[in-house]
Amino acid sequence: MEKPWLKQYQAGVPAEVDLNAYKSLGDLFEQSVRLYGPRAAYINMDKSISYDDLNRLSSSFGAYCQSVLKLPKGARIALMMPNALQYPICLFGALRAGYTVVNCNPLYTEREIEHQLKDSGAELIVIMENFAHVLDKVVSRTPVKHVMVTQLGDMLDFAKRLLVNIVVKHVKKMVPDWNIPNAIHLRDALEEGARLKLQKVDVGHEDIAFLQYTGGTTGVSKGAMLTHRNIIANLQQAHAWLAPVLKDKEIIVTALPLYHIFALTANCLTFIKVGATNILITNPRDIPGFVKELAKYPFTVITGVNTLFNALVHNPEFAKLNFSPLHVTLGGGMAVQRAVAEQWKQITKVPLIEAYGLTETSPAATINPLDLEEYNGAIGLPISSTEVVIRDDDGKDQPIGASGELCIRGPQVMRGYWNRPEETAMVLMADGFLRTGDVAVMDEKGFFKIVDRKKDMILVSGFNVYPNEIEDVVALHPGVLEAAAVGVPDAKTGEAVKLYVVKKDQALTADQLIEHCRANLTAYKVPRQITFRNELPKTNVGKILRRELRDEKS
Repeated sequence: MEKPWLKQYQAGVPAEVDLNAYKSLGDLFEQSVRLYGPRAAYINMDKSISYDDLNRLSSSFGAYCQSVLKLPKGARIALMMPNALQYPICLFGALRAGYTVVNCNPLYTEREIEHQLKDSGAELIVIMENFAHVLDKVVSRTPVKHVMVTQLGDMLDFAKRLLVNIVVKHVKKMVPDWNIPNAIHLRDALEEGARLKLQKVDVGHEDIAFLQYTGGTTGVSKGAMLTHRNIIANLQQAHAWLAPVLKDKEIIVTALPLYHIFALTANCLTFIKVGATNILITNPRDIPGFVKELAKYPFTVITGVNTLFNALVHNPEFAKLNFSPLHVTLGGGMAVQRAVAEQWKQITKVPLIEAYGLTETSPAATINPLDLEEYNGAIGLPISSTEVVIRDDDGKDQPIGASGELCIRGPQVMRGYWNRPEETAMVLMADGFLRTGDVAVMDEKGFFKIVDRKKDMILVSGFNVYPNEIEDVVALHPGVLEAAAVGVPDAKTGEAVKLYVVKKDQALTADQLIEHCRANLTAYKVPRQITFRNELPKTNVGKILRRELRDEKS
């Protein structure tokens, strides 16, 4: 297979990576502890824990699960909490003890959490107390045998722990009533586990590290089986890409939740390998609070999604921060818009580098070169040890410049969906390529550009219209903060474009926007309807939910 992209690699980035550097993710973690023991691994709410602390605490958690709960190797452990120090402690404890981690979004509804716990067969769930009332309603209908509860301030020093937990529970009333008999407190488990020994478990490349559930935007949520080999491959690939620019002591801002595959692999695992410090942001939606946190640290790397970067560049306090240590900004999870990338560069003097991936690819598949000076509208080049092709509906490879479905092959591609062989067969092709559901094109240099999601495409009088393109154009209007384009039924054209907009300038009118679109888009792409909103529906990671807008009856 020809790989034109290899010629565009930054100097020092290899064509292939070594998958055998680590036997398992536990092995990677233990090597990092030996190399970086006293360094700060995680900081959250001003509390820092070192690699040595994380080693001790994760050992206690794993030992408790092995010796007290008697969970066998391969048991599924669900983690349901926002970014807090408890998350990496439980994560590394579970992985080192040979368990499979099932990440759960804390904002799940009863229906969603019940489905995920049943589908995964999780025997233990560790949950932040703020969300225990949701679990309380459904836990008896799931295979869960043990519930472990933690409070937001549990890993902080004594005085601050008491204060945070009292404020969260009694002042802000953020913990609705719950009653789960025999629930274990995480602090008690860690105390008991500290007196026990973590048993060595033989964990290898083919063991499942994560059942990582996809957002469920296409019907029922499915668990991607990500093996230790998949994740090791991806963190080796990400590290190879970053290696030419990495400094000795990186400080990475982790605002995206660690239960999401992007932050999990990119921030948590890849940066653990290099002894970096992760600044955990518990509530990135509180932008003023987030900016205050950023002011405390000389951060060198930040990852995020377009909506997060957009919110930051529109916060006047953000522009006052010291950006001199910052040298890598990585955007993924959704398309990075030109307007946002350009504003980011103007304020920080650092380019916003777009990457692309999926839960099913652990997640990274393509990244732009880190020495890229300006926004190029592409999702980048296939990373080391990765092949990417464009195929038509019959599975035939398409030539340079032709659009079709983006398909990926590499060691980071999942084994399949948990207990869903039919669904697996629909996305994994006979030759090992994964269908992504994204429509893309490749240029002669090997850069790929996403046109849109297959299912989000709008068909206007037989013409394909891609919402991304419309949203990009609309976002360039100075009066627009956010926009989403969807298809709505139309008697004349089959479908027409409807636009939902959050205003930056309250004086903005629909007519002004239509005029702006007419100047930048072909007639059939111009929105027929515009609805102004105070906010747009989003996932917890900040992706705009077009599906929810489409489903509205208005």
